[in-house]
Amino acid sequence: MQDYVNESIYIINLINIYHWLLTQFLRFRPIYCLPLYKIIALTFEELNINKPLLQALSELDFVYPTAIQKESYARVMSGRDLVGIAQTGTGKTFAYLLPLLRMWKFSKEIPPSVAILVPTRELVVQVEEEAKKLALFMNIRICGVYGGANINVQSKTIYEGLDIIVGTPGRMMDLALNGALKLKKVKSVVIDEVDEMLSLGLRVQLENIFELLPKKRQNIMFSATMTPDIEKIIDDYFDLPDKVVISPSGSPLSQISLSYYNVLNFYTKINLLAHLLKTDASMEKVLVFVESKRLADLIFEKLAPEFPDIIDVIHSNKSQNHRFRSVNGFADGTYRILVATDIIARGLDIEGVSHVINMDTPSVPELFMHRVGRTGRADRKGIAITFTTHKEMDDLAAIEALMQKNINEVAFPSQVEESTHFIEEEKETFFQKNYFVEKKLKGSGGAFHEKLAKNVKVNAGGYAKKRAVKTKSLGKKYRNTR
Repeated sequence: MQDYVNESIYIINLINIYHWLLTQFLRFRPIYCLPLYKIIALTFEELNINKPLLQALSELDFVYPTAIQKESYARVMSGRDLVGIAQTGTGKTFAYLLPLLRMWKFSKEIPPSVAILVPTRELVVQVEEEAKKLALFMNIRICGVYGGANINVQSKTIYEGLDIIVGTPGRMMDLALNGALKLKKVKSVVIDEVDEMLSLGLRVQLENIFELLPKKRQNIMFSATMTPDIEKIIDDYFDLPDKVVISPSGSPLSQISLSYYNVLNFYTKINLLAHLLKTDASMEKVLVFVESKRLADLIFEKLAPEFPDIIDVIHSNKSQNHRFRSVNGFADGTYRILVATDIIARGLDIEGVSHVINMDTPSVPELFMHRVGRTGRADRKGIAITFTTHKEMDDLAAIEALMQKNINEVAFPSQVEESTHFIEEEKETFFQKNYFVEKKLKGSGGAFHEKLAKNVKVNAGGYAKKRAVKTKSLGKKYRNTR
């Protein structure tokens, strides 16, 4: 009997040792083949996600949640208000879509129960598409609304009934004012990229929408930066929110390589860009950012003859169809180069952007982060190159101070021609009044001079004649009465 007990204890000890070795192997083996967040994070199957969502995630080949998705899921599911701060490209869209779709229950109500506010039309389309992908195996009604599209068609869709509405603040406010959109049934409201909304001047529309929402609701906000204006909105409309900060706004993504060229002027920047596109074979999908619409059109005009049919330009002056066609063409590889203004720096989630080129150095350091965040997404490597003039060096230093990281300078290629032409913004203009030159008037005779012949008037005694006639007539009147 004793031998049997000893043998059992021996077997149990062997099992424990085997179990310990197995756990250690599983603990350390992934270090060599998986990102860090995949080692410490749960899989989607362990996040209490229902089968329809798991099946949709499987169709999309998503297994591991990102850090912002893992930290936000339980907090959103709890029903509390949430403020999430994370860099672009970290999966913020799924961070709020997954728990909201998990909490959704079938309803025959016509008004939506979830409202998602985003700053741009492109982001409306993107969020709507992502939501429909996740709800592929769910009977849920989703619609995106934005300016530039037929409001009557959007109103008809809303009248037929919605569960989730995604829209820009301006168009959502228009639909609410004309009576098509009822917001009193909204249980959860999401404000995505709120800092971009404020920079676009959408604060008034945002606050008006808050006034139309029911007081008892869940507020969810996601942003890449935190500013005093955002904090004021949180204080005014949020109720003791949980805060999730995955990475500070100034921390660059580790998978993005940052560098800059010291360039003479804007036309030289165009020459340098053309040279890099011709000589660097790794520039497979290049997103070029510039500060103004005029300069974006100028870049396209100069580069289109050298790169026909593989370059396009997008900004707010382009039609809605052109903007969607440009983004889709860049995403599917029709266009190798896309020139864009900062209005689409937010929310432009295009897979496989190899390079981001900053034709200018942003004066707002956070804007630099939003630009370069278009590459290096989903654990992929990315390259961001900035063209900086002598006047923009202070802006570059401010960006480095925010990131607490130096950006490497690359030597200017000797084979690139330096242009002698300057755009209006680069020309130095000086105005100084010359106090030593006497002001002379042509044909002036001073303060006292003879009048011109046409201005000389001769007094013909007109007033005296009129007075004499009047006096004579009055005398005749009085004589007759007498």
